Amino acid sequence: MGENVDAEPVSGRTVLGQTLRVLREKVGKSLGQVADETGYDKSYLSRLESGERLSKVTVMEDLDAYYEAGDLLVGHWKMARLDAFRDRYKEFMGLEATARIMWKYAPGVPGLLQTEDFAREALSGPQTTLEGDDWVEEQVAARLGRQYLLRQKPTPGVRIVMDEYAFRRPAALPKTWEDQLLHIEAVAKWPNMVLQVLPFSAGVHHHMEASLTLLWQKDGSGVAYVEGNSHGELVEEPDAVLRHRLSYDRLRDMALSPSDSLAFIRDVLEEYRS
Repeated sequence: MGENVDAEPVSGRTVLGQTLRVLREKVGKSLGQVADETGYDKSYLSRLESGERLSKVTVMEDLDAYYEAGDLLVGHWKMARLDAFRDRYKEFMGLEATARIMWKYAPGVPGLLQTEDFAREALSGPQTTLEGDDWVEEQVAARLGRQYLLRQKPTPGVRIVMDEYAFRRPAALPKTWEDQLLHIEAVAKWPNMVLQVLPFSAGVHHHMEASLTLLWQKDGSGVAYVEGNSHGELVEEPDAVLRHRLSYDRLRDMALSPSDSLAFIRDVLEEYRS
């Protein structure tokens, strides 16, 4: 009998690339033809098919429409985007994608609310090289892709408490920061979103150096995820989740009301413009 050898797992990005190639070959198009007809660069499309790059979800939406594939590519993209994240984060992201209720505290602008330019600046740094540009763009695409869950159906109920610190450290480019503030202002008015600002006047608290996310699924089960600069912990034990919920309740109670928070954001925007 031959020896059974476990095959290497196929990455989500590889599956997505193979699907792109199959769809293109099915309609009898060359990469050049698809590039001409969609407006996307030929070399970029080639790298997507080879699994070298992760696109933004909007690219997959466009190609789904082009190939008349329903939401096949978007579905594969949701799995492929997990490749861009560390293993410890993937389980949380799987739960985040199916959560019906999400509560989050963030000391900075959370990834779910970042604009593309702000995310790119936040993910770049002095250590970024030309060779690292692709990595940055991939991380930007993956981060923006998480925002897809805010408009999926059924729409989750989301509450975000942002520390005032997030509004006092602007982006380097004025337009990037103004666009980011305008985006936060717009999201704060979404019907499924409650956004509150935790002012400096609330004093010190126990989540100053870490973000906290609480998720509840359709069946009522809940988890907590605590993330700092160098660590992340998924908490599933019910008593521990309850303790994190109580700590979140205290932060929420110290925060400005949703209406006062919206007024605060508008004041920051006007101050920055002036």
